[in-house]
Amino acid sequence: MFLSNPNIQNQQVLLPILEEKQVTLYIKREDQIHPFVSGNKFRKLKYNIAQAKEQQKSTLLTFGGAFSNHIAATAIAGKLSGFKTMGVIRGDELGIDLDKTLAQNETLREAFKNGMEFKFVSRSVYRQKTEKSFIEELQKEFGDFYLVPEGGTNELAIKGCKEILTKEDEKFDYICSAIGTGGTISGLIESAKEHQKIIGFPALKGSFLEKEIQQFVQRNDNWSLENEYHFGGYGKYNEELIRFINEFKKATNIPLDPIYTGKMMFGLLEKIKKDEFPRNTKILAIHTGGLQGIAGVNQKLKNKNQEIINI
Repeated sequence: MFLSNPNIQNQQVLLPILEEKQVTLYIKREDQIHPFVSGNKFRKLKYNIAQAKEQQKSTLLTFGGAFSNHIAATAIAGKLSGFKTMGVIRGDELGIDLDKTLAQNETLREAFKNGMEFKFVSRSVYRQKTEKSFIEELQKEFGDFYLVPEGGTNELAIKGCKEILTKEDEKFDYICSAIGTGGTISGLIESAKEHQKIIGFPALKGSFLEKEIQQFVQRNDNWSLENEYHFGGYGKYNEELIRFINEFKKATNIPLDPIYTGKMMFGLLEKIKKDEFPRNTKILAIHTGGLQGIAGVNQKLKNKNQEIINI
């Protein structure tokens, strides 16, 4: 599945607010590539897996939190491509009773089911994930491996993300994307046409992402970040966001997740309501996948007797 680009549909969103403001909105359904290796996860892993094969590696090693879409995607993509996979997971308490952890966490359960081995580390140790000495310790422990960084973002990931936009997408004035580590938007910035503007909606709190993105892009005149729609930070959400996701799904039949795409679409529609786009503007929003994480969020919502996300 990693040799050729999938044929992705651009689905038009029809909502009263869009008709009122005379704005055209489409969503690129990258979430439909694969149930787990979807959206930007497919794009980021595509060339990393090709490189691992070229280097004749047999194991992929990566990092992530307990509910990381990237962890599940790497496990499944690795299995499909003939690799062993190793996940260094933030939170050593999760390794105390692995059976209990897997029973309560669908993300890790799916990764484990697809052959991923785990190394659970404390949060302080996890912060060393980019340090040379820590990588060398992992190599001593697990042997030779191909390292995929946390979230999958590196130069090869950006190369894959450049392929999201196609010739058909040249008609759009704005391209919008959720942001985690900055790899996806970097690819969009580099592949956008001269007339197009890229708007990123960070899922994390803080202004550090701008510097991260600048490391990977040549252009700084065609993109901007909307930092008001993170809902408190990474992995944070509230009843308003959950209600919005359910209402959007009911109106469009397009599912969103509460970590990334829900926040992006909430923010984008708010900007449209505030007349921040001229009439007759054409917008393309990138659906970066991440839907597998909904099950874990719903379990937390159920435990609090709150409204769950309708899948």
